[in-house]
Formats: sequence, C-alpha cells, structure tokens
Amino acid sequence: MTQSSPTVNHEKHLNERLKWGEDVLAISVFFAITFLPFYDIIARVFKLNSIPASQIIIQHLTLWTGFLGAILATRQNKLLALTRKPLFVSDDNFDFGRWVSKSVSFIILCSLLWGSIQLIKTEFLFPIDIAPHIPRWVAQLIMPVGFFFIALEVILRSGNNAMYRSSILMMAIGWYIICFSGNLQDSGWFPWVGSLIILFSVYHGLPIFLALGGLSVLYFWMDYTPIASIAAETYRIVVSPTLPTIPLFTLAGYILAESGAPKRIYNFFIHAFGWLQGGTPVIVVLLCAFFTALTGGSGVTILALGGILYPLLTKEGYSEKFSLGLITVSGSLGLLFPPSLPVIIYGVTAGVNVKDLFFQGFFPGVVLVLSMVAWVYFQGKRHKIEKSPFKWDKLRESFWEAKWEIILPFLILTGVFSGYMTLVETAAFTVVYILSIEILVYKDLPLKDVPKIVIDCATLIGGVLIILGVAMGLTAYLVDAQIPMRLLEWIQSTISSKLVFLLLLNVLLLIIGCMMDIFSAIIVFVPLIAPLGVYFQLDPVHLAIIFIANLELGFFTPPIGMNLFLSAYRFNKSMPTLYSATIPFFLVRLFFVIVLTYIPLLFY
Repeated sequence: MTQSSPTVNHEKHLNERLKWGEDVLAISVFFAITFLPFYDIIARVFKLNSIPASQIIIQHLTLWTGFLGAILATRQNKLLALTRKPLFVSDDNFDFGRWVSKSVSFIILCSLLWGSIQLIKTEFLFPIDIAPHIPRWVAQLIMPVGFFFIALEVILRSGNNAMYRSSILMMAIGWYIICFSGNLQDSGWFPWVGSLIILFSVYHGLPIFLALGGLSVLYFWMDYTPIASIAAETYRIVVSPTLPTIPLFTLAGYILAESGAPKRIYNFFIHAFGWLQGGTPVIVVLLCAFFTALTGGSGVTILALGGILYPLLTKEGYSEKFSLGLITVSGSLGLLFPPSLPVIIYGVTAGVNVKDLFFQGFFPGVVLVLSMVAWVYFQGKRHKIEKSPFKWDKLRESFWEAKWEIILPFLILTGVFSGYMTLVETAAFTVVYILSIEILVYKDLPLKDVPKIVIDCATLIGGVLIILGVAMGLTAYLVDAQIPMRLLEWIQSTISSKLVFLLLLNVLLLIIGCMMDIFSAIIVFVPLIAPLGVYFQLDPVHLAIIFIANLELGFFTPPIGMNLFLSAYRFNKSMPTLYSATIPFFLVRLFFVIVLTYIPLLFY
C-alpha cells in the first residue's frame, strides 16, 4: 500500500479547510439576507424599531452572495460556459486548447483582482459609510477576496502536477511582462489577437464571466482606462435595490423542489385534470410552468420533475416521443410569471420597472401556457387513453394536503402588487414561509438538509451574478465607445421597417437562446438591443416580453438548445430522438411567440 505524500496530504487538508470556510460564510450571508428584510416586515407590523440602514446592508450582502457563490461554482465546476465539459479539472492527457483556456482564466482573474484592489485603495482614501460605522470599502473587500480565491481554485484544480500548474503561472507572468512593457498598448493588431485568444479559450471551456471580463480588461487597458472601472461597474450593478430578490426567490424555489411539494402538487393536479381525456399532459404543462416560475430555471424543472412525469406518461400509454417532447418543452414555460428570475434580471439590466414587467407579462405568459395546454390536450386525446373518473372527495383531499403550497403564487402576487411589501421583502417572506411549512407543517424536509440546499442555491446564484457584474464593465466600454449608437446608425441606414426589425430580432434571439443560458443572454444583449427598441418605438415592456418569450423558445430550438441536452442527459436519449420529439411542440410555441411579437394589442 502506497502512502500519500506530505504535499498531497497538505493540499487535501487545505482544500477541506477552504471548502468548510466558504460553505459556512455562504450560509451565514444567506441567513442575513433573508432575516433582515423579513425583520423589516415584522417591525412594521408590530411597530418595532427597524435595523438602521438595513436595505443598504441587504444590497451589499447580495454582492457577497454573488462572489461567494462564484467561488463555490468554481470549486464545483459549475461556472456557466458555452461548452459542456468542465474546464477546471485535471486532464489525464495534455490538451493544448484547455491549457490555453486555463492560462487565460488565471490571467484574467489576476487582472480583475488587481482592478478591484485599486478600487478598494481609492475607497479607503475617501471613505463613505453605507451604514453606521461600516465604510463602503469593507463591503467591497469581497471582490478582491473573491477573485483571489477563484484564481486559487483554478490553480489547485486545473493541473494534476506541479509542472502543469507552474506552466500556467509562468504563462501569466510572461503575458504581463509583455503587456506592461508598453510596446503593445498602442498597436492596432493587439486587440484583435487578444480577442481571438479569448474566443479560442471560450471554445475550449472558458467560463462566460471570464470571457466578458477578459474583453473588458483588454479594451479598457488599450483605451488607457483604469481596470478599476470594471470593479466599480460590478459593484454598481450588483448592489442594485432589486437584485437581492434573485438569491431569495431562487432559494425559495430550491427548497420547494427538494421537499415533498412536487408530489403533493402533482397529486392535486392529477385529481383536478386527470378525469379529462388527455388530462395528464395538461397536468405536465401546468406543473412545469408552476415550478419553472418559482425556480427561475427550466433545467431545474426537467431534472427535478422528469423522473416523476416521464414514467407516469409512458405508463398511461403515451408514446415515448410525445412524453419526451412534452417534458422538454414544458420545462421552459412559466418564465414570465412572478417571481421569475429572468424578468428581474431583465428589469435591472434594462432599467425597466420589475413590477410593470410582472404585471403586463402575466397575461402573455398565461396565453403561452394555455396554447400548450390546448395543443397537448388534443394531442393527448388522440392517444385515446382511458380516463379516470372524477372524484370530488379526492380533489378536495389532495387540495387540502397541498393547500399551503398551492396558495404560494397568490401570496407572492399579493406581496408584489399590494404595495404593502417591497419586492425584496416579498422574496424574504417567501423563503421563510416555504421553510416553515416544509419543516414544521409537512415535516418532509429535514433541517440538516437545508445547508446543502443553500450551498446549491449559492452556486447557481454565484454563476449568474458574477456574469452580471463583469458584463457591466464591458457594457460601460461599449457605451463609452458609442457602439450602441453606431449599431443604431447602421440599423437606421439598412432597416426602415419595424416589422423587419422584429423579424430579425426573433431570429437573433432564437440563435442566442440556443447558444447561451437565459441569464447570460439577457445581461450581454439587452444593453445593445434596448436602444434599437426605443428607435423603432417599441414599448419597453413589450420588448422585454418578446425577449424572454423568444429565449424560452431558444431553450429547445434544435440543434443545440440547452433543454435538449438536459433531457438527453436526464432520460439517457440521443439528441436526434429529442429533435424529433420536440419539433411539433416547437412549431406551436413559435406560432404564438410570433403572434405575441407582431400583435401586442391582443395581450395588453
């Protein structure tokens, strides 16, 4: 038996200590970001003293949530990328493309680390308090700390020996020596070479946030603009007043998905609609829309509910093709309903009121869901499945069993639109409500499982918020370089018809929806497309609905829609099988998205 070397044991011990510390800190921040707005509700009801500057503290805790989550996502190889293979793992055999990608990752992280340190230095010299005795630079410390630990994770996890890791370090040192020699900053070819290297790295697994951050660093440096500007833009957008709703609503959805709620809600739907000819497919549509709205991600719905719904459909006699297509497509429904995370991110990115988006997007969302309900109902009838008799007592019993979960959407809508609670307070209330009913009322969620759920949630949130943060740096550069204005001028000179613009927008968003996750797509492309919407006199809310509805469709657009890959993984089916299964559903959804795009008067 061979014994591990002291170096290996030391590294393992270090990794374990880092993991423990990161997990504890992430859980603590999530507790604080939930408790503070919930306490504000309690204080208002019972006329208690509020916590000074609690709203500002909550906003800055979102910054901590994002960076801690990004560290966790790096550790678990769950940073969002355009490739399916995780980048930060040890390769058995040397791969030049992946080595370049890992080196580029480390270089970009060191640059972002340096920029965030410069921001902290400036803030330290001119301190501003965000709360009594808490200067702003204290809250901003998480940015350099976060970039440092992400870079450390890259080094620790990217190579299987010291030589491989050393080569990445030497590559970074050499790159910085070349760059800071001053010979390349005024060259016309260097930005193109740098951009091509980043694109090459993206092809080999470079995470999206590092690609956006790398382009920001490159062009800011070429423009003689301090790299600290990227950190400043990251800070500005992530501490937006609305943004704390994202980790809170996501946590609520994760808790719900990990409890016994899916089964209880399913039982209610089966007794409510199972007596219809073709009722089970209707149930699948409604149930998936319900969970996608709460979790904010179609992938979570497919992975969480697929194991329940697929065997049910095939057992009742529905064909494999129909069942696969139905579950894959239904997983992307519900993203226009509160508390949809894409809607919130769109509102923050485009500067559109989130409540207006939820209010005006509700009816179009209902139409999209009902269109699928009608289609699957008539398709279900064609299978001539024997229907079960309607039993009022069973419906009443299943409703009573799931009543605390079924009323949740109405509680959220009341909180959002009543004006009594802010959007952030509504999100915190939702978390506390779900935790209470699942742990204390239903008792099917062990308290010991909650930390793991929080960690999983933080991992997803970190991957999203870090993209949002660094993307704002690139957006700032594009604005300074007048890229949106130049794009607008080009559009004005080539496209005069609003209808043609909308058609091109539909096609573009379908392509984007295939290639990128919805969060990245919104963050990257909304700043470019929103000015075009103003030029063509599109209502900002209508443009938002077009944007999200098209990206919903892009989830399962062949050949590379993200939900196609998830379903292939979940059900162990080939991609051609998924293409064939989803095309009929795709055509139905496409028709209604086109109607929504070109005839908005039907929906408002």
